[in-house]
Amino acid sequence: MKLPPLPTPEEARRLALAAVSQEKFPVLATVAGEVPRVRPVSPVATEGFTVFVASMRSSGKTGEIEVNPNVELCYMTQDHDQVRISGRAEQVMEPEVRQRIWNANPLLRAYLKSEDNPEFMLYRIVPVRVRYMKEWALEYTEVEI
Repeated sequence: MKLPPLPTPEEARRLALAAVSQEKFPVLATVAGEVPRVRPVSPVATEGFTVFVASMRSSGKTGEIEVNPNVELCYMTQDHDQVRISGRAEQVMEPEVRQRIWNANPLLRAYLKSEDNPEFMLYRIVPVRVRYMKEWALEYTEVEI
């Protein structure tokens, strides 16, 4: 089987951004002690490769991020292309950002009832490395952040 050619850096960036904007349920990896944990998440906003994820204060994900903020998101397209965003999860405290994301997400409002709900946690995943892989390429292309 002949592997497809690797995309150019510009093409990989374009394809990676398209995947991040289209795919609704990436998988988030955190670490609990020495044990990796993965779960699908539904980002509440994206800005390029910066991804915002809401959580509950009482969730395991929140506790894991507090101990070790190094995380990775993996997006997979319907064609099995992958985008891997390695980064640091930081709690969003800016009132204007929290308000903007709260207003844009009816599910948050329905579930948490109030932006001031102490259970409402909002994380900004700041990318430090982005990689893109075309289906079956078996090799990632580094993407400029």
